[in-house]
Amino acid sequence: MSRHAPAVDGTRFASRPPRGAVEIDLRDHVVLPGLINAHEHLQVNCVPPLPGGAVFPNSYAWIDAFQAHFEAPEVQASLAIPKALRMRHGALKNLLAGTTCVVHHDPWHDVLDTEDFPVALLRGHGWSYALGGPSFGPPVRESYLATPPETPWIIHLAEGSDATARDELDALDAMGCLGANSILVHGVGLGAEGMQRVVARGAAVVWCPASNRNLLGTTLDPRPLAAAGRLTLGSDSRLSGARDLLDELCGVRERDELSASVLLGLVTSDAARIFHLKDRGTLNPGSLADFVICRSALARDTAHDHASLLDTLHRADLRAVIRNGRPCIADPDFAAWFDAAGVDTVAVTLDGRPKLVAASLADPALMALEPGFERVSRKAH
Repeated sequence: MSRHAPAVDGTRFASRPPRGAVEIDLRDHVVLPGLINAHEHLQVNCVPPLPGGAVFPNSYAWIDAFQAHFEAPEVQASLAIPKALRMRHGALKNLLAGTTCVVHHDPWHDVLDTEDFPVALLRGHGWSYALGGPSFGPPVRESYLATPPETPWIIHLAEGSDATARDELDALDAMGCLGANSILVHGVGLGAEGMQRVVARGAAVVWCPASNRNLLGTTLDPRPLAAAGRLTLGSDSRLSGARDLLDELCGVRERDELSASVLLGLVTSDAARIFHLKDRGTLNPGSLADFVICRSALARDTAHDHASLLDTLHRADLRAVIRNGRPCIADPDFAAWFDAAGVDTVAVTLDGRPKLVAASLADPALMALEPGFERVSRKAH
């Protein structure tokens, strides 16, 4: 992170500002790399969640329970919305909270390849959905063997607290699918020995604490994996998880499960390393110019103190979110920056706060799916 405005040349950070660069005064501000959300299902963020109260022993039990829920009229109505629009909505949800890169864990869709898709995505990776239950993706062993060893391979695993979940690491290992490129989503049932095996193999885990607590009533102890550099953080979709990645971060800090500086690494540099995203998760020259600007009244704090911004930082608090060197959403006093970047804007409110947003994100059908994100109506004179 930085207390100074980074130099940007086109879509990347530079060692010095290019000629004619726009200068922005960021005194009393902190600049963070764009966040990386390590686990999402983009197309279901507008689907009403399963009613709370039930605690399931494993993911297969809650998936079974969801089948009846999916017959509810309001759920059917949300699923009738075109998938391309729902995927753009999932991306918008992430971008509004400072997440500029997302790991989508579902079959690919053509809309993800459009030039104006709101966030960047992990690409070229291997994946399978889970060891058991309904088949939503490629077969496990076939997919793993087809994935080059240097390429991330992702699977839901040990999502639960019962024997079914606890036995899944052994089963995956017996199939020959636990390697240095294996990224295990949830991992609630791994236990201490399982975590040690993950670390020994050079594999990693994506932690989704809100989703785990909502569905399973428990989650893993993140400290051993975080200490080994083998942990990253995902919000999951709103179907089961937090509103967004910032809310997930605030929840972790409220429970004091990890320090703020460690937590910031999970969604920036650690995620970039684990997913082999070499030009993300940093403000270093040459990296993609995806970043977030936050206000800080503590201009001379250490990096650790600046990370403590995450304790209470929600999406409306962000001063600006920038992707590929261009502002996407920002407070109104950054209007000149949008103009200089050639970005047309629309006046909106985000959770009641006035903002300017790139016009490409202000499609009425898209905005209608996002609670708290509203266009400012023009008053007649």
